[in-house]
Amino acid sequence: MTTADRPRGRVSARVRILLWLLLVMTVALASVATTTRSILLRDVEQRVNDLLAQEAGEFTNLQQEGVDPETGRPFTEPARLLTVFLQRQNADLDEELIGLVGRSGQSPRWLRQQREIAVALPLYKDADAQQRIFDSPSSSGTLERSAGEIRWAKVEVARYGASADAAFVVAFHPAGEKERADEVFRVLLAISGVALLMTTGIAWVVAGRILKPVRLVRSAAAQLTEQDLTRRIPVHGRDDVAALAETFNAMLDRLERAFAAQREFVDDAGHELRTPITIVRGHLELMGDDPAEREETVRLVTDELDRMSRIVEDLLLLAKAERPDFVSPEPVQLAELTADVYVKARTLGDRDWQLAEVADREAELDPQRITQAMVQLAQNAVQHTTTGQIIRIGSRAEGGSIELYVVDSGPGVQPQDTEVIFERFRRGTARRGARGSGAGLGLSIVRAIAEAHGGRVRLHPTEGGGATFVLTLEEAHT
Repeated sequence: MTTADRPRGRVSARVRILLWLLLVMTVALASVATTTRSILLRDVEQRVNDLLAQEAGEFTNLQQEGVDPETGRPFTEPARLLTVFLQRQNADLDEELIGLVGRSGQSPRWLRQQREIAVALPLYKDADAQQRIFDSPSSSGTLERSAGEIRWAKVEVARYGASADAAFVVAFHPAGEKERADEVFRVLLAISGVALLMTTGIAWVVAGRILKPVRLVRSAAAQLTEQDLTRRIPVHGRDDVAALAETFNAMLDRLERAFAAQREFVDDAGHELRTPITIVRGHLELMGDDPAEREETVRLVTDELDRMSRIVEDLLLLAKAERPDFVSPEPVQLAELTADVYVKARTLGDRDWQLAEVADREAELDPQRITQAMVQLAQNAVQHTTTGQIIRIGSRAEGGSIELYVVDSGPGVQPQDTEVIFERFRRGTARRGARGSGAGLGLSIVRAIAEAHGGRVRLHPTEGGGATFVLTLEEAHT
């Protein structure tokens, strides 16, 4: 099948594998980038909280335990306390340290470190934000502004005089830290995009190499015909795809054997049926007006028609053997079944019939099919023996299996024909004394009946000459 022959709308396995891989990788890389950004932002929050707590703690410690470096005594003025503290601190790049000192009836005085901060609107320039922070009853919080967020902490200065109000504020602008986290996030997304592009190319090549045997399987299947089943798929490696190729090759082997057997079967069936048809046609064309000649022709034609009828019936029986309802097992007494077969077989010919032994046991089998197989074996023995020769019939049980057998005292079977005689339309080398003219389907029917019971039929040489056919049913339910 070519690309043009492929049904529209069908997505190839290679593309599906690639799409699923890209989906999984996209989700994984996006999750990694998002998780990394969340961790970085959490670290920013933690760092800001620690910094605010540290600055507030250091101011509180100086206020409670510090001394004025000029007097060597505790601080008595809020302005002096805030000035000394601001002079000693090294603020972060995004951090502001501010103090407020005011007295009743006077404008408050703002104290700060003399340094610039790289933000759009510092706190010391935002009077409204300052007022909101100093008026807040909380000791810390977050101030949302259009110019940027501010995280702050406030420490009230103890009253050193009746009319003095003062406070210390540490403010942090987290926009820069968050921007750096977002920058890392964008870099990770860019790297993930490049990784996805590289993965797409690599995955396309790898998927193509992995699926190459599958394409070969499809190509081989498309090129197979009933006349040519010789194509095989080269197997490389030891993975699942190689196992698929091996399995497909094994299937082709079975198909080739099956088609060969089918062709042989059809050829043999055609040959076997063509012969009686030719005979019938020939006799009818040559038949004259003489009554005796007509009677002889009718007899011969009837004979050939009967033979064709038997061939057709045997072929139908072998076809039915493939169906699951070919046999209907039921509990059967082997001794009674063996005796019935013996009685029926005695009418097949003037032979020295003997009932050798019987198995006193119950088995689960189809009595009609087993009787059919045993009578067929007996008929085969009659065809290869002469009047008065011994034919023995018997059954025995051994462990979990049972055996039914027919033994004749004829010339036996040639070694090269041991397996051939059980094939359809194969009669093997003619045995001395054989007078039958069958189509070679009898023993095939016997084998089909045995296999339908989960058993088999075997041929053994007979001591003193002859042949022994044994019907073995394994694991019989007794």
